[in-house]
Amino acid sequence: MRYVATCRKAGRGIALPVVLLLVSMMLVTSAAWFEASLFEARNAAAVLDELQSFHAADGALMLCSRALVDASASASPAAASVGEPQQWRRQEAFEALATTPASSWPGSVRPPQCLAQTWRIETRPAVRAWLVTARGFGATEDAQSWLQMQIVLDGTRIERHWRRVVARPF
Repeated sequence: MRYVATCRKAGRGIALPVVLLLVSMMLVTSAAWFEASLFEARNAAAVLDELQSFHAADGALMLCSRALVDASASASPAAASVGEPQQWRRQEAFEALATTPASSWPGSVRPPQCLAQTWRIETRPAVRAWLVTARGFGATEDAQSWLQMQIVLDGTRIERHWRRVVARPF
């Protein structure tokens, strides 16, 4: 009997620390879940921004390429530089020379832009070629996608070579 009374006395004050420990563990777990959900929300917004800018650039690239091919059928060949054009790599040159194929783009902070540059392919001097560079925006100015298409007209045949620009111009 004496043993049971001693055990009850020793276990009397243990309930509160155990409850506090469990509550603190629940708080830490819920804080971690909250941080994880914030991270996922930011990540989803960034992916959405990237998709938005990509589609804007892709749309501008298609519009500019189509207009270029349509216009080149009736226009005389323009003077072209040897080697792949590099003006699109300089931010100021791109801003000054770029056109806006659409007045706005849904969800974009700015309308997409494109720049078409003529070039002469040394290995194929009889063809006419252009490098079309397009830039699309997402919901912010920093969310940008850059795409390019090389268009080669060889008589009545049209070649299109698409590529994504990884590094933004400086």
